[in-house]
Amino acid sequence: MTNELTRQQNAGSGVSRFVIAFFGAFAVWLLLTGSLAGQELLAGVVVALLVTAISWPHLALYDGVRLTPLLPLHLARYLAGFLFALVLANLDMARRVLSPRLPIDPEIVEVRTGLQSRLGRLMLANSITLTPGTLTVDVRGEVLEVHWIDASPGRDPETVTRAIAGDFEKLLGAFLR
Repeated sequence: MTNELTRQQNAGSGVSRFVIAFFGAFAVWLLLTGSLAGQELLAGVVVALLVTAISWPHLALYDGVRLTPLLPLHLARYLAGFLFALVLANLDMARRVLSPRLPIDPEIVEVRTGLQSRLGRLMLANSITLTPGTLTVDVRGEVLEVHWIDASPGRDPETVTRAIAGDFEKLLGAFLR
C-alpha cells in the first residue's frame, strides 16, 4: 500500500515537472520569436517538447514549485519585487561610490532561509547575488553565506537575514517550498 502511494506521488511529481518545464521552455520560445503565427507556435511546441524530454533527468529541481492557479500572479509579484530591489540597490551603490568617504563595511554574513526546496534556495541565492552590494558565496543547508557591503558591527543574524533576504524570501515562499 505504501509503495503504491509513493509510486503515485512520484508519477504526479513527474507530470508536474514535465508541465513546468514544457511551459517554461514554450514561454522562452515565445519571448525569443516574438510571434504568434501558427507555424511559430507549432515549432515552439515541438522545440519545448524536445527540450523537456532531453532535460528529463534534471527536472527534479522543479519539485519545489507549488502548482496553483495563482502561480503566474506570484511569479509576477516576485519579478516586480526583484526589479524594485534591484533599482534601490543600484541607487544605494551609486550613492556609496560617489560619496567622498566611500561608506562601506564589507563582511561575510550568514543568512538563514526557511525555503526548503533546492530551487527556492537557488533562486534566493541568485536574487541576492544579482542585487548590487551583496554576493552569495556559499549555500549550506538553510544557511547562505553572503558577502555584504553594509555589514555594520553588532547586527544580529535575524536583522541581517531580514535586511538581505526578507522580501525575496517572502515573495519566493508564495510559490516555492
